[in-house]
Amino acid sequence: MNTLSYKTVSANKNTVNKEWVLVDADGQTLGRLASKIAVLIRGKHKTNFTPHVDCGDNVVVINAEKIILTGKKWDDKTYIRHTGYPGGQRSLSANELFAKDPIRLVEKAVKGMLPKNKLGSALFRNLYVYSGSEHDQQAQNPTSINVNELK
Repeated sequence: MNTLSYKTVSANKNTVNKEWVLVDADGQTLGRLASKIAVLIRGKHKTNFTPHVDCGDNVVVINAEKIILTGKKWDDKTYIRHTGYPGGQRSLSANELFAKDPIRLVEKAVKGMLPKNKLGSALFRNLYVYSGSEHDQQAQNPTSINVNELK
């Protein structure tokens, strides 16, 4: 029996195959879309996934202004931040944040599903969100995928 077939292969920065992926957010539910984008960015859909390595794809999301929230989440869901000063807690509803910048709504949802460490910060830089159907990553030739067909 060949014992070399039982070796665990661990990916590193040199052996990772990173691709560019285009995701259309038109008519997608925010949380379901964000979880599938987080899987793509993390690289968990690949056979050579390694937890401590950035082995995911670069994801370009278009049509962020056409995202959907179900139920009463537009009014009930709040995004809380703090200024750093006493009594400096500020909050925005999803509706207010969407009116201010629809890109931040998608970015916050995806960032919350990534690891909270240096690797998570590096992975978040692989996400590019645009509110319209035009994007600046034309030169990378991203392959368009349907997130509804992903597991």
